[in-house]
Amino acid sequence: MTAELARAWRVRQPGPIQTDPLLRVAEPPPRPAAGELLVRVLACGVCRTDLHVAEGDLPVHRPGVVPGHEVVGQVVGSHEQVQGPFEAGQRVGIAWLRSTCGRCRYCTRGEENLCPYSAYTGWDADGGYADYTTVPADYAYPLPDNYPDAELAPLLCAGIIGWRALARANLPPQGRLALYGFGASAHLTAQVALAQGATVHVLTRSRQAQKLALELGASSAGGAAEAPPEPVDSAILFAPVGELVPAALAALDSGGTLALAGIHLTDIPMLNYQRHLFRERQIRSVTANTRQDGRDFLGFAAEHHLHVVTSRYPLDEADVALRDLAADRVQGAAVLIA
Repeated sequence: MTAELARAWRVRQPGPIQTDPLLRVAEPPPRPAAGELLVRVLACGVCRTDLHVAEGDLPVHRPGVVPGHEVVGQVVGSHEQVQGPFEAGQRVGIAWLRSTCGRCRYCTRGEENLCPYSAYTGWDADGGYADYTTVPADYAYPLPDNYPDAELAPLLCAGIIGWRALARANLPPQGRLALYGFGASAHLTAQVALAQGATVHVLTRSRQAQKLALELGASSAGGAAEAPPEPVDSAILFAPVGELVPAALAALDSGGTLALAGIHLTDIPMLNYQRHLFRERQIRSVTANTRQDGRDFLGFAAEHHLHVVTSRYPLDEADVALRDLAADRVQGAAVLIA
């Protein structure tokens, strides 16, 4: 293990991003605990969940936490108890789900994302806004070889959560899908759906994002509160804006499903049963992901090369990246380069 001080960003005091809740520090690299790898961070995606942690939308789980859970890094060490399959020098991915109990009724039936004892990278434990981080070896991912570091990073949350949200949305074969919001996760999910034969309509307030959606193959792109040009079978709400839920439900055809992809959502306005829910339309939430979701998605990404749009920032500008994300100034996914 290296002995020099390393860079890290810690949440000094959760609050509005304009109050500079992140503090850059220099400190010794972390020591891997039993079962953990020590990883030198190469790139780390900047997720909206990081913004929720920094601003206090999510309750504090670890005071002074280092955010970041879309980590691409290189194994540089491990606890002596770690055995296979990772070796020193290997590139690995670290995602949001950090640990589960493995014994509760959710874990034993394959729903470890619902484990009440689960822990999360960048919330319960220090994450990737740093030169070094750790990860339990059982929760690290081998990575596809055909992507550079900066393009792999968003796959580890934006991609995986989009993959699970798409499954939760019950999109039928050759179905019609509406995506509300078109940032890091949605621009990847759109490509997965298109590869599976879907028709995709994008609703977002950003003109730049609308343009990107059309370039990636969406059939239409309009404003966030607009209706898609046809009723849709499925919809996914990526924007953390509860006011869009009624519009998304109204856009569904009979039997359609709306999946809510975010970990945080502002309040949902009152719904009208006849307009929004009748004819067996339904709402489903998305809670984290299982490791199998991650393996399945990364396997898909290896076989179907995704166009990952990134806005890159040096690690020393993590606070700038979060401010840009909050102001919707990020094209695609923001990524920190260590």
